Amino acid sequence: MTLSIRVLLSLCVLSALACSQNRVTIRVVTPPSTPRDATIFIAGSCPAFGDWAPGQTSLSRDDDSTWSRDFSFPAGIELEFKITRGSWNRQALFLPGTIPPNLRLAVDGDTVVTVRPTGWSDEGIQRDGGIVGTVRYHRALVGTGLRFARDLIVWLPPSYERDSERRYPVLYMHDGQNIIDPSTSFIGAEWRVDEVADSLIRADRMQEIIVVGISNTPDRMAEYSDTEPGHAYANFVIGTVKPLIDSTYRTLPDRRHTAVMGSSMGGLISFLFLWWHPEVFSKAGCLSSVFDARATSVLEMVRDDSRPPKDVKIYLDCGGYGDESHLKPGLDDMVSLLTQKGYREGSDFEWFYDPAATHNEQAWSARLWRPLEFLFGTVPTH
Repeated sequence: MTLSIRVLLSLCVLSALACSQNRVTIRVVTPPSTPRDATIFIAGSCPAFGDWAPGQTSLSRDDDSTWSRDFSFPAGIELEFKITRGSWNRQALFLPGTIPPNLRLAVDGDTVVTVRPTGWSDEGIQRDGGIVGTVRYHRALVGTGLRFARDLIVWLPPSYERDSERRYPVLYMHDGQNIIDPSTSFIGAEWRVDEVADSLIRADRMQEIIVVGISNTPDRMAEYSDTEPGHAYANFVIGTVKPLIDSTYRTLPDRRHTAVMGSSMGGLISFLFLWWHPEVFSKAGCLSSVFDARATSVLEMVRDDSRPPKDVKIYLDCGGYGDESHLKPGLDDMVSLLTQKGYREGSDFEWFYDPAATHNEQAWSARLWRPLEFLFGTVPTH
């Protein structure tokens, strides 16, 4: 084949690819309650939509209430997205007080998608009650390879201040602004870790532990994945956060007393922390973890691991309503893989499925007692 023919064929292929692109216009008609100085953003499942960063991809103002932007996508692509005013605490609602599922679009031609929110998630919030127990804050921690600083919130167990000789296990939790403090929590709802742990401890159903919440950042998706930022985040927790906690508080710093927990992508990175660094972590709580097509490398990592079972405890779960229904196949695959690798259900790992549970902080709070009792229960599992 001559060079000129090769070039001609290449141009034909490029031309065909260009012709297969479709123009998608996202148009948002904002509700009357929208602040005059607001900027409207789209956050979704592709780079053009900011890879779920809520304040990265802005729309253009057409008039006082309408915003829009044109995108180009190949035919056949399936997209998910949400509309925000720059953060997940200010996302578009379609029913009062209810976080909606992702909006979905299958591209099969040029189209205009009009979205009409009825309100925003920061309007009229009725926040959870105050903090139970003692918390302390550490602000603006930075890590190598991470673009953003982040805060820590530390919850101390009931006996911490009166028993100065006692040391405690530590649970590190992702999305830390949503787990304890209602003033920073997502749409006014938090995991209620303080209330749940305090109740279980006083009922002698779990050990007293220290909980460390690590706030997320606009790079949450990348940092909570099997990526270079994900490894940088793990190194930050191990090399910066853990030494700070162990030197500041009376901890039991060995792996046997060190755990990690999160939900959704936070559940995925919790599993990865345990798998990457079993010398540091011996326990992981993985709620609503994204063990689906977006995380096939994680399933492959477990499948290809020929080493004997690690000395670990893993809690896995998901719901079955709305977005949660997409997570069940990945949960089943992970449970099957762990069993095949010699991990024993009930002692090395435990899993739970709630077909009525949705994908939000209230649902994770409602079943938080399960991983806390499995990982830190006062009655040993067998």
